[in-house]
Amino acid sequence: MVAACLSCPAAAQTKTTLEVSETVFSMLAAANVCGYDQALSSSSPVRAEVRADLVAASKLPGTAAAAKAMCAFYREHRRGGTSQVLAPYISLALNLGPPPDFAPKFPEADLPPDVGYVLGFAPLLKQYAEAANLHAIWLKHQAQYSALVNQFHEPIARMILANDTYLRVPFAEHVGRTYTIYLEPMEAPGEVHSRNYQADYYYMVVSPSNDKLHMQELRHTYLHFVLEPLLAKRATSLARLKPILQSVQKAPMEPQYKSDIGLLVIESLIRAIEARTPSDPKLPEKDRLAMVSHDQSEGYVLTGYFYEQLKVFERDTTGVKEAFPDWLHDLDVEKITKQAEEIRFASSAEPDVLQPTSSINETRIDIAEKALASGNPAGALQLAQEALTAGEESGRCYFVMARAASINGDLQDAKDDFVKAAGSAKDPRTVAWSHIYLGRILDLEDERETAVEQYKAALSAGDPSPDTRAAAERGLQAPYEPPEDSQQPKPQ
Repeated sequence: MVAACLSCPAAAQTKTTLEVSETVFSMLAAANVCGYDQALSSSSPVRAEVRADLVAASKLPGTAAAAKAMCAFYREHRRGGTSQVLAPYISLALNLGPPPDFAPKFPEADLPPDVGYVLGFAPLLKQYAEAANLHAIWLKHQAQYSALVNQFHEPIARMILANDTYLRVPFAEHVGRTYTIYLEPMEAPGEVHSRNYQADYYYMVVSPSNDKLHMQELRHTYLHFVLEPLLAKRATSLARLKPILQSVQKAPMEPQYKSDIGLLVIESLIRAIEARTPSDPKLPEKDRLAMVSHDQSEGYVLTGYFYEQLKVFERDTTGVKEAFPDWLHDLDVEKITKQAEEIRFASSAEPDVLQPTSSINETRIDIAEKALASGNPAGALQLAQEALTAGEESGRCYFVMARAASINGDLQDAKDDFVKAAGSAKDPRTVAWSHIYLGRILDLEDERETAVEQYKAALSAGDPSPDTRAAAERGLQAPYEPPEDSQQPKPQ
């Protein structure tokens, strides 16, 4: 791994790094083998060179068979538009260890749902990487990857310093938290993928475009990294603001912002900061206010309030950590709600940087799965119930409802919905994992004989994925026991 520390007074306290990853490279190389051809003409030259090496590697013994099995899985698990297809594999790469094993970092029960859906790709990637000697291709292009890190280190460092200076955030605020940017030219330049696991671990996978990076998206994700911890211990203040959510239900922004006031607050604050500190510092005030108006038309109705607060903040010496509680306290809920009711919402909204790019064909259950993956089981449950009412895939709906209930500790509701998912799902993997989760709940309730029947049903569901078979066989061998708490971050 080649890495550049962007802000690290002490090596153990690194908060932001610009890196390349062999695991991410391997995943994107495999996607390119399996038909991921987007934006080839505008990609970095190294992408064409690696693809030529992959073609040459296809002549090695066993490579064709390994590629065939891997790409069959890739095609069978395709969902949504181009970026939606790639999104779960990016998540998978971030949750796998290094080659040659590509072993999951966490128990499968703790992995995000989008990772679980494609987890069976990991052993197929391992087989292909060994057959094609993918590690040798990685080593061959190390110098080019290192050059990219060196090229973009300085502009990213400047962006981080500028934001920390504006918000008056001392480095100590980030100790124990990391924001990792992976440069990966095997990805189409037009795509940006960001993820956050708990509140402490942020990742971004981005590809250069015409020797430039997506600095606006990088900055937006970094502001999430800096500002989201401000929500800690603010439950009472945030609860007071919840009535505002009723006024944004018809807004076009993504559903999680309509059900979680904390998310709406932070996203509105970020957009206010972007309007106060645009890329062009000479941007006239009327154009900055136009940015605020645009954001509020998408549903981020607190943007204008925070914009005015930031004007005062800029003249003071207080840091954002100290100012934020007063901003929440001084917010007039009734006034904001009335203003929101007068806003004419736009017909559509740009997707948030921290979410996979939305597809025009995206369904409610797709959004529910994303909400569950982002750590919002309440929102996921509501969306899955709406999807079920709307007649969408009942098996997927019940499965999300069951997973949300299990996360909330409602085991009886989880059991009921896993039973319904197992009986109505069309996807063999959903059927199999419904039985596995049922078996685990029954093991926890000391119903061992009934649990064994569920594990057997999982094996006969027809899902060929190795992780499914391994989980079911472990259930047959011994009763399920929840994994012990780990010091590693668990994805939400």
